[in-house]
Amino acid sequence: MKVVIIGGGIVGLSSAYYLSESGHDVTVIDKTDISGNCSYGNAGYVCPSHFVPLATPGIVKQGLKWMWNSKSPFYVQPRLSLSLIDWGLKFMRSATPEHVERSAIPLRDIAILSQKMYEDWTRLPQFKFAYEHKGLLEIFQIDKGGDHAKHVMHRAHELGLTDTVLLDASELQALEPQTAIEAKGAVWFKCDAHLYPNKLMSQLIADLKNKGVHFVLNEEVIGFEKHQRQVTQVKTKSQVIEADAIVVAAGSWSRELSALLQLKIPLMPGRGYSVTLEDSPHRLNYPSVLIEGRVALTPMDGNKIRFGGTMEITTTQTPPRYQRVQGILDAVKRYYPKFDVSMPAPEQIWYGYRPCSADGLPYIGRTQRWNNVVMATGHAMVGLSLGAGTGKLVSEIINESPLSMDITAFKPERFE
Repeated sequence: MKVVIIGGGIVGLSSAYYLSESGHDVTVIDKTDISGNCSYGNAGYVCPSHFVPLATPGIVKQGLKWMWNSKSPFYVQPRLSLSLIDWGLKFMRSATPEHVERSAIPLRDIAILSQKMYEDWTRLPQFKFAYEHKGLLEIFQIDKGGDHAKHVMHRAHELGLTDTVLLDASELQALEPQTAIEAKGAVWFKCDAHLYPNKLMSQLIADLKNKGVHFVLNEEVIGFEKHQRQVTQVKTKSQVIEADAIVVAAGSWSRELSALLQLKIPLMPGRGYSVTLEDSPHRLNYPSVLIEGRVALTPMDGNKIRFGGTMEITTTQTPPRYQRVQGILDAVKRYYPKFDVSMPAPEQIWYGYRPCSADGLPYIGRTQRWNNVVMATGHAMVGLSLGAGTGKLVSEIINESPLSMDITAFKPERFE
């Protein structure tokens, strides 16, 4: 079967991996050269602990408070946009305690599946992407953050993530003896792992090329040829590619692509930033999330530390707001007072666009309108974490084989 995958991020490449392994003739199309998308600049977490969706009670109110703060970790760019208004209304309706409760199990299940897939890859000689299963610390500085940490820990236990423990300040400090930490404590999710995304992506691309996967890069999809309920061709500006099946894994550009297929997928780009220190003078043993600071830190590949964060709901044409990077570095300094990291030059700052669905859950599955189109997008801040698992599910969907988990919650057209 000829399968065309639109999107060369971790979700698209993981789909290509498993479909190629299944014997399909796979082509990956991307509008870029796939050397610096969101799958490269993220924190590298593979995290079953992230079972709380982006759409949570209070997030809208907090976002309004932060709207006028140029360094805030969450921001919605005000603009007259029908797609933004539609997304925003659906997001607000989704941000309920009931939605958070319902979402936990499918988010846990796909993260555990994905982690297993990554661990399978680490046993193959072509993959050495600095995978470490050491856990993740969620660090808090105030009592409210501690209360949140306790609640999340108890919920983790209910979900079977029983190796989650609460640490006081001294226990936390003992895990990082080489640097001071200003905090009251942390939750230690021992179920989590992390990796170096840059190595993962480059090795995965090399492996796919060795397997005969075709890459059509720097080519934008501009249309589709359709017959009855099938999509038969994918059109770029320079060529037409025959297809028996289509996978839409185009990240933050998936909404516009879906519109070409007469599909309405509520999705907005959420821009994030990161800074990576090479041969850092600072040392960390464990990845951490700063609860009040909304910042992620990851030691990577032996000699690197990456600081990342912010969520800007904006357009892909809006120029970057580098002052938000200063907000990230300021938050790091509040928790790790010995970390003196100066504001880097713009060319040393990575930024990219995370595809944010209207309820914080990805869109994964066949579409109702087209029998041979599979959506695989909308993963927001956990695209890397869920990437390998999503690719596995995509291959199972196209192969019409039993699914590794129930994907009902990820139905692409659930808002129609």
